[in-house]
Order: sequence, then structure tokens, then C-alpha cells
Amino acid sequence: MEPNNQNQFLHLYLEHEEALNAFARTLVPSREDAREVMQQAAVVLWRKFDQLQAPADFRRWAFVVVRFEALGFTRDRKRDRLVFDEDIVSLLAEEISEEADLYESERNALENCLSKLQPSHRQLLDAAYAPGARIASLAEQTGRSEMAIYKALHRLRLTLMKCTQRVLAGKELA
Repeated sequence: MEPNNQNQFLHLYLEHEEALNAFARTLVPSREDAREVMQQAAVVLWRKFDQLQAPADFRRWAFVVVRFEALGFTRDRKRDRLVFDEDIVSLLAEEISEEADLYESERNALENCLSKLQPSHRQLLDAAYAPGARIASLAEQTGRSEMAIYKALHRLRLTLMKCTQRVLAGKELA
């Protein structure tokens, strides 16, 4: 594999690694099994990366590879009563793959909508959802009442929900 392709592979793999690991985890009974499936899948992805037609298709292609590796893993361990049947793994894989695509679309739509917020609104959301954040201390810092903070957050959540729905509806029409 050429150095440029190696860099592109690493970039794409690292970008989607978390989703691929979560996907593998849903297809096999334990974390250790998922790690084994992912190791095999990574080898296959690396070996066959040159066959990928378009980098934009990497996620879908990688999900298929992980699915087949999980099926192979299941087939190899068929004697173990704790392993799902191949049909169940296939069904789970299809459903989870569809949900992952939907989740990715929703996350992108939300990020799009967040970028459209006024800076002060974005700062309020970031402060309210920061780890360990407390509304009482946020109210004290901003000089507003707790109820005012709760109402502002409620309005912002509604705004984001409506914006996200519009963005998703626009993508469905396209």
C-alpha cells in the first residue's frame, strides 16, 4: 500500500473506529470477542483497502467487513451455547447498521444546527452540559435565576429539535 493510501486508511479507520467497535460489540457476546472480531476486521480492511471505490463509502464498507468477521467468529464458535446463531447476527447487523446511519445523520444535523446558534446561546448550552455542571452555580455565574436558566435551556432544546428535524427532512427530500 502506498504511503498516501496508508495515511488515508488510518484517517478513515480512526474516524470510524468507535462506531465499528460498538457495532462489533453488539454482534458477539463479550468485549473480548468484539476485540478479536475487530482485530480480524482491521486486518481485512487494511489488506483490501485498495479495493475501496470511494473513501466516502468507507464506513458502510467497514460495517460489512465487521459483520462478516462476526459471522465467521460465530461460525467458528458454534459449539459454545453463548454465541448467537448466524441468522440472529445477520439480523442484528442489518438493524444496527441502519440505526448507525440514522444516528450519524442525526448527529450531523444537530452539529449543523448548533453551529447556527448565537454564541451566547451556544455558551449557555456548553456550560449547562459540561461534566459536573449544576444549574444553581450556572445561575449564580450569570446572575440569572435557576428558573430563567431552565426556561432558556428548554427554548434552546426546542429550537435545536425543530432545526434538526428541518435539516433531516431536507436531506430526505434531496
